[in-house]
Amino acid sequence: QVQLVESGGGLVQTGGSLRLSCAASGRTSNIVMMGWFRQAPGKEREFNVVFHWRGGTTSYADSVKGRFTISRDNAKNTVYLEMNSLKQEDTAVYYCAAGLGRPDRFFSDYYSADAYDYWGQGTQVTVSS
Repeated sequence: QVQLVESGGGLVQTGGSLRLSCAASGRTSNIVMMGWFRQAPGKEREFNVVFHWRGGTTSYADSVKGRFTISRDNAKNTVYLEMNSLKQEDTAVYYCAAGLGRPDRFFSDYYSADAYDYWGQGTQVTVSS
């Protein structure tokens, strides 16, 4: 089992910044991929970024590329999502997710929420005008 706890959400003005954290605990040695997704009211869960837990390979969605940056503190088993130049359309609940990996899965499979095995509870980000 892997437990994920997000924090760092809040209210910020357009153009502002926030840093989200995702602390992983439990069998973290089994984690292969970490991802950040978001879900706005009435919309499907949207991929933001995927991060290879062991190798560091990263891929961002076009909607956040150049504005969001993922990083990791190995000692704390924590992944961070630095969000800059925030827009109102970034308003959503943000979730981190962990994937244990499967022999038949490719890196690109982790652009989909279905590929992940564990999810955090989410943290609300609201961007005001």
